[in-house]
Amino acid sequence: MKTPILIAAIFFSGLTFAQEKKQDSVKTKSIEGVTLTKQVFKKQSDRFVYDVAASPVAKGNTTFDLLKQTPLLSTTDDKTLKIVGKNNAIIYINGRKTNMDAESLTQFLKNTPAENIQKIEVITVPGSEYQVESSDGIINIVLKKKMSDGTSGNMRMSNTQNKYNASNASFSVNYRKDKLGISANLNGGENINPQSYILRNGTDQVQNESVGDIDDPNKNIGGYLNIDYQLTEKSNLALSWNSWANKSYNSTIDLYNTLIQPNDKGILETTHTRTKNKEDARNYNNSVNLNYEIKLDSLGSKFNANAAYLIYKRFQFSDNNTMLPGKSNDFSTIGKKINQDIPQIINNFSGTVDYIQKFKNDFTFSVGGNFNKTKTDNDTKNFSYMYNYDPDNGNLISIDTKPDFTHFIYDENIYGAYVTLEKKFSDKFSGKVGARYEITNSLGTADNPTNTEHPEQQHQRIERNYNNFLPYLSFNYAINDKNNISYSFSSRMRRPSFWELNPVRNYITEFNYTQNNPFVKASSTYNQELTYMYKNSYFLILNHSYFKDQITQVPLQGFVKSVDGTIGTQNVLRYIRTNFGDKQEMSAMLGIQKSFFKQYLTLNFNAGIQHNINNGTLDTDPTTGDTFVDKDGNPIVYTNHVKSTSFVVTSNNTIRLDKKKTWFLGVNYFYVDKQQIELGMLKNLMSLDLSIKKNWNDWTFAVNVNDVLRTNVVEIEDYQASGNYNYIKNDMYRRSVTVSLTYSFGNSKVKKVRDIEAASDAIKNRTR
Repeated sequence: MKTPILIAAIFFSGLTFAQEKKQDSVKTKSIEGVTLTKQVFKKQSDRFVYDVAASPVAKGNTTFDLLKQTPLLSTTDDKTLKIVGKNNAIIYINGRKTNMDAESLTQFLKNTPAENIQKIEVITVPGSEYQVESSDGIINIVLKKKMSDGTSGNMRMSNTQNKYNASNASFSVNYRKDKLGISANLNGGENINPQSYILRNGTDQVQNESVGDIDDPNKNIGGYLNIDYQLTEKSNLALSWNSWANKSYNSTIDLYNTLIQPNDKGILETTHTRTKNKEDARNYNNSVNLNYEIKLDSLGSKFNANAAYLIYKRFQFSDNNTMLPGKSNDFSTIGKKINQDIPQIINNFSGTVDYIQKFKNDFTFSVGGNFNKTKTDNDTKNFSYMYNYDPDNGNLISIDTKPDFTHFIYDENIYGAYVTLEKKFSDKFSGKVGARYEITNSLGTADNPTNTEHPEQQHQRIERNYNNFLPYLSFNYAINDKNNISYSFSSRMRRPSFWELNPVRNYITEFNYTQNNPFVKASSTYNQELTYMYKNSYFLILNHSYFKDQITQVPLQGFVKSVDGTIGTQNVLRYIRTNFGDKQEMSAMLGIQKSFFKQYLTLNFNAGIQHNINNGTLDTDPTTGDTFVDKDGNPIVYTNHVKSTSFVVTSNNTIRLDKKKTWFLGVNYFYVDKQQIELGMLKNLMSLDLSIKKNWNDWTFAVNVNDVLRTNVVEIEDYQASGNYNYIKNDMYRRSVTVSLTYSFGNSKVKKVRDIEAASDAIKNRTR
């Protein structure tokens, strides 16, 4: 069920995994056809580098599994990768941003074997040349270089059991002949995403509770085709096509609702209803990118140009029902029905150019620009049906129908330009300075002819034009061969995702729903980071982020008071997407990585603290102008001025079980202390994961058990001075067992096709 209650956004962004293997210079060994080299985690200029090479740790794993064990990376939901101190991680491959939306990218990483990865680069504070937003960091996956002609590929099958069973499969092939390179991937699967909820909210006078389950069946298929042709010794032309389709039919919400509130005489009364919702949804994401690159000299100077077209379509129909007990108390009587038809179509054309000039004195000058033109079309249709019954015999008397049509069109043009100067002053000291200048022009129009209660909202025009200057600075100083210190500063914007702007409601229950907001404006983020490393095995990272006009989801609760002064008779909870004040995040992370007993044990451990300062206030629904009052008519204001300090510890460990390096045991653990977020106090989270893996020639068999103790369950609690409270408990059944089988075939020396950054990648990240 694609109900955006923002559970995903509450997961702690400060988790950090530290995994690195440092050893003295050793000779390369060949074991059963697998070349093993050193693993090194080190700081280079503006990034951390984790050299995984052809390690057996990578063999048989998926790319997603390998990223989870990479230093500074983490995931608490097994879907979203995060960098320490960052809200999000953008995936690059060979220096090019992946041309996929968030959902298909996750599935791609989980179905792609990790054997071909040479190293992973973690850029915690990206430079001006990167198109990233907010406090996003970058994960750059560098593939191995393979020089000879031929064909190679991988096949992988996996089966996962949690509450339900899920299966996935993927097939990848690479072909190179002379100047032509082709790579292709096809992956798919089906699964049911289960969730259970306990939702409690109310005031000192009203209590409301909803308990039940959400089941979301999914069928996915996707893939890519990359064609790269070498025009001359210095120039290449590449065409990339990515496609992803998801079908999610018969997603269901089944909640039992209990409402306790005083009647007209002040006597508490208890009523029970049942929410039974069904949703059918499908979405398609297709993009094509044309890339031209020419090398200008032997130093690495080059010119790069991209042109891309993206089309994203989502079709969603939901049938939301509030069921009454009825005469037989079987909740078969419909009290209210809301049917929603919520399509979304996004078209985008993008272009980028980059010019990089390198000089012999270790000086690099870069300049470039980008253009994005996007149009989203959201033609939403809602039908509300109120059923009236004879109280004596329960027979249906009438049905009151209320249509609600909203056609929201959003046009956006973004113009950007950047310049960076990078200089290596000596073997010890290097620095980089840069800036981006971005111009954003947008126009949103919302037509709602059915809104007769608020004629002023029948046609709304929302125009925004703003310019932003975004500076960047970093330096790196190697004190000696054992000690390294670096500092980075960056300023970024965070534009709202397209679905956040579409003014629709997604119903959990009749009086508990999420509300998107076309008036959300872009927010600003300022990041600072200081890093110290010792012997490439110990590191200390100090991070500070300041968010201005942050975009988040805020719960407004009470009796709705309309602009005309009318007060409703039912307590309502709206999770409203809006700009909610400012926020600061500060973290200090200390990590260590060591190998013991001749590399039979690789221990990765780190611990740290994160301090959050929240400063937000909201008293009005920005989409309607409604305010909220208590039973006596007193205004209710939602505030979050809470500070919190939380403790984090993570440990990822690999144990080699035999001399031939074919059996491996993995033991991973994380703990996140409770902390204050926008929705309230997030209680502690932890998870213990175990894995066993066997490598045998070209085959790898693995068993992974996640969340063994079933402790990775989200709980949020919020109490307001007004007497309002809100409680969420969300169990996503993360305890699971996955069995996988991977087979690699063909010429292992086949050179990979260049992975090209599409011009539309910055837009794709905003479709989800």
